[in-house]
Amino acid sequence: MKMKGTQILLECLKAEGVDVMFGYPGGSVIDIYDELHRNPAVRHILVRHEQAAVHAADGYARATGKVGVALATSGPGATNTVTGIATANMDSIPIVVFTGQVPTHLIGNDAFQECDITGITRPCTKHNYLVRNPDELASTIREAFHIARSGRPGPVLVDLPKNVIAAEVDYDPARIRINATKLSLPSKPSPKKYVQLLEMLRASRRPLLMTGGGILLGKATDELRSFARRAKLPVTSTLMGLGAFPGSDPLFLGMPGMHGTYFANMAISHCDLLICIGARFDDRVTGKIDTFAPNAQIIHIDVDPSSINKNIVVDLPIVSDARGALENINRLLKDNNYTATDAERKDWLDEIAGWKKKAPLSYCQDAQHIKPQCVVETLHELTKGKAIITTEVGQNQMWAAQFYRYDDPNTFISSGGLGTMGYGFPAAMGVKLAFPDRIVVDIAGDGSIQMNIQEMATCMQYGIPVKIVLLNNGYLGMVRQWQELFYEKRYSNTDMTFQPDFVKVAEAYGWQALRATRPDEIKAVLEQGLFTDRPCLMDFQVAREECVYPMVRPGASISEMTLGTREMTN
Repeated sequence: MKMKGTQILLECLKAEGVDVMFGYPGGSVIDIYDELHRNPAVRHILVRHEQAAVHAADGYARATGKVGVALATSGPGATNTVTGIATANMDSIPIVVFTGQVPTHLIGNDAFQECDITGITRPCTKHNYLVRNPDELASTIREAFHIARSGRPGPVLVDLPKNVIAAEVDYDPARIRINATKLSLPSKPSPKKYVQLLEMLRASRRPLLMTGGGILLGKATDELRSFARRAKLPVTSTLMGLGAFPGSDPLFLGMPGMHGTYFANMAISHCDLLICIGARFDDRVTGKIDTFAPNAQIIHIDVDPSSINKNIVVDLPIVSDARGALENINRLLKDNNYTATDAERKDWLDEIAGWKKKAPLSYCQDAQHIKPQCVVETLHELTKGKAIITTEVGQNQMWAAQFYRYDDPNTFISSGGLGTMGYGFPAAMGVKLAFPDRIVVDIAGDGSIQMNIQEMATCMQYGIPVKIVLLNNGYLGMVRQWQELFYEKRYSNTDMTFQPDFVKVAEAYGWQALRATRPDEIKAVLEQGLFTDRPCLMDFQVAREECVYPMVRPGASISEMTLGTREMTN
């Protein structure tokens, strides 16, 4: 059958199960948009900035486990996607980004809105393509989706010259072939590795399980929970892994690292066996490498062999996807009738309980100032922990990680590795489109919300009733905190008091908007804003110089934590 490239693109998207895509039109992709008008089988969401399109696709992917899709025109449209692509790449999120390109005969001639986007994104994509031959379009698209979701997931970019998508070629989906050499996965680990893991677990008296985003990406939450409970393992989760193990479970210790809980960091520092699954030992987690888990043998399970022994040298490396590894581990435990007894774990769990009692997550609430931690705690109370939370980056992100308990997978959506301000709001749009019946809340700061605030128009146009909980302290809060602690309060260019009235801005876009200035207003504002069918911004004017604690100073061991107000009051 003869079909135009634009038609082939849409047929391929439908074959991949794509039901929504995010984009912004331009000259080089105008033919694609004309085809979308003719064939609306794939819903298109018109964003107000291409970066937001990629973040929305990313949020959709994180929440659903499917591949997110974004579309941008050539030149500045393509370059505007780079931050979103790099964000997805650092967190291993499966998205496919289509960009327009000038006709092939003009490539290299500095044509209008020409840009070497494949060259620009080569360092921050899992793979990318410039499609020069219309006959290769269908196979390239199928290959792009397969690469995005396979192994360690990641973003793939497909650059589409205008003449390629306008060309008419034969299309037969049954004859599409992909290059298998690009799709090779690591071989399965030897069964002896799992036997060795069991032996190390049996010999351990203070074992600890550390999990990361790989559990969620690998859809291994059920297997993780079975393993932890059968072996009675305390669990700490990196920022990217929150929700994989229930935050309300007594075995859960919260997040480790720079702003992790006191008891998670102390458990890492005193355990004799650390089993890490689907995390990459990021510097914000490990602190000073020489003193990380100094008394422990370390087992590292990860689908990406390049992540093993990169930051932390381990005793037992296992290259495997999380689900496959945990299925093997659980089967081995069952075959060997291994279940940890309460007596085996009593001393270790009692020691951890002592650390929890000594320094729980806490803050000092007064009658005059709204504490951001209280806003997040009240949000958890009112939603019963069932909302899907997205965040911006900075203090708001850390408070969202610390004071909202995530019992379900894929309910904490945040930029981890790249730390992208402006991520949370467009990501919330993608999440809400995937789960229209769920409450979706972006916990934001007054600095980051302004980076993509224009997407309020997108929410109104398409009826996407996301909620924004704005922790408004009039500062770039996390940088200000560092300036307070390490730069003698020289607040260089972090004061954001010259800012818009966010309530009026939201109302100008047609949103509902509310404001709280006193602690006794927190609950009423949240109740009014969360349970309306309209998009709503809730502006909480919080204590300006509140800090995130605990905090591990740069270059210090994670066992050396500053506890803030707790230290000053004890």
